[in-house]
Amino acid sequence: MDIAGILPFILIGFAAQMVDGALGMAFGVITNTLMVGLMGVPPGLASQRVHLVECFTTATSGISHLIHGNIDKRLFFRLLIPGVIGGMAGAYLLASIDGALVKPFVLIYLAGIGVWLLIRGLLYPPPLREAKHVAPLGLLGGFLDAAGGGGWGPVVTSNLLIQGAEPRKVVGTVNSVEFFLTVSISASFIFHFGVAHIAGPTLGLIIGGIAAAPVGAMAARRFSPKLMLVMVGVALTMTSGYGIWTAWG
Repeated sequence: MDIAGILPFILIGFAAQMVDGALGMAFGVITNTLMVGLMGVPPGLASQRVHLVECFTTATSGISHLIHGNIDKRLFFRLLIPGVIGGMAGAYLLASIDGALVKPFVLIYLAGIGVWLLIRGLLYPPPLREAKHVAPLGLLGGFLDAAGGGGWGPVVTSNLLIQGAEPRKVVGTVNSVEFFLTVSISASFIFHFGVAHIAGPTLGLIIGGIAAAPVGAMAARRFSPKLMLVMVGVALTMTSGYGIWTAWG
């Protein structure tokens, strides 16, 4: 593939990672929507490619968030093991059945969460406090991320924000844990699907995503908690609504 063919994927990777790095979600949703909805890539293969790309983008994003002080170490370790276990279980399931069957119902739930975050950010900014329900959330987020081709950020970030955790620490921590999650999921997908189809557009997504990761981390540090709640609510509602429309429209 020449530079003209790969350039659109570089731009998509850059834009998707800018949103993901700043708001803690949407890289998988945006790139999966492109490959499955517009290019006709099978869901399992699309999820494999996205998670391979995220091995690079989440590593860069995690380091950037660490430099900017956006990581809560205690929250990091509370999410890590459940997230990896859930991710490997979801990858195994997707290799066996069509994970797209459950995805519309998850999207309806996430759209509702997005609307609630938007309302809460505008009218009732919550006091910051430590999140209590973390391990089950990590397990569910990891599972849905692999089985649904994207969901770690939307599920985990949004629910931690609802619990009142500090937005920039939530975004930085969720992005950092995602590196370990994507490595484990990618290993599972490679075991089931092989590596023959990982080429071409994947490289463009990697280049664009790595370039945007430091910028997204810097933005997350500068946004106020109220603004982040509103922006996450808007992003989550729009991406979930689009997913519902493409699934059932």
